[in-house]
Amino acid sequence: MADRDGLFHVQRKDAIELAGPAGVGDRVEGLRRVALVGRQVGAVHTGFALCSLESSGFVATHVHSTEQSFYVLVGEPVVTVDGRAYQLAANDCGLVPVGVEHAWRNESTEPALWLEMNAPAPRISGPPDTFWTGPPAPAGECRPPDIRDPRTRTFFRLTTGEMDVDNLKAGAPVDAPTVSASMATALLAYSGIAVKMLIDQRLGAVLHTMFMVEYQPGGVAQPHDHPLEETYYMLEGEVEATADGNVFTLGPGDVFWTGVGCVHSFHNRSA
Repeated sequence: MADRDGLFHVQRKDAIELAGPAGVGDRVEGLRRVALVGRQVGAVHTGFALCSLESSGFVATHVHSTEQSFYVLVGEPVVTVDGRAYQLAANDCGLVPVGVEHAWRNESTEPALWLEMNAPAPRISGPPDTFWTGPPAPAGECRPPDIRDPRTRTFFRLTTGEMDVDNLKAGAPVDAPTVSASMATALLAYSGIAVKMLIDQRLGAVLHTMFMVEYQPGGVAQPHDHPLEETYYMLEGEVEATADGNVFTLGPGDVFWTGVGCVHSFHNRSA
């Protein structure tokens, strides 16, 4: 959708269909993926996707010419970054800088589901921007990332209760396990909205950020725009969103993207 003030896109959960990637040969097994936001909807800087990896599935070692981040929704995938394997779980997130080798596998008995963000938006034609550099990562020892360890400074974890407004106002002590070595823990609470930064420059990101937003009943973000693109993936509840005068009610699994200059707002109208 587009008009003179900017672009926006709404993707409903019921219309989302994941499929196996094309042209990857034996480098990938058990992966299904769908691009939710990208050049196909007018985005230039945002490549946002949903990925699913079946039990025993893998994605071989590769690099991107984009900056990538991920947020685990379901399951326990293993990501190998620069040769070190990390066991992930729901609400874990992380950054893969431009040109850093990484691979995925799923050693659990259940599928894994995660969100993937690339900046800028991956190409849909022309030369590739993903390069295969090695075989699948071998199964073996892996451990959850210690977010206080400088060696895993590109990982973060959102734990239960962290989005509670009272907790956000108070912050966390510097020795708490939930505080990363990178200090990527910016906390905001205002106008019935709780915001927590997950990935930004403190984790090494230079091309995009990731944050969690919770709207309390009655919480509202008044109409505004940005000199940047923005994507929201709804995790729970309902929110009324507007984009250039169009009104949408969004629920879990829905996607909402606004381009540069698109005037948008959010309002949790629940009691």
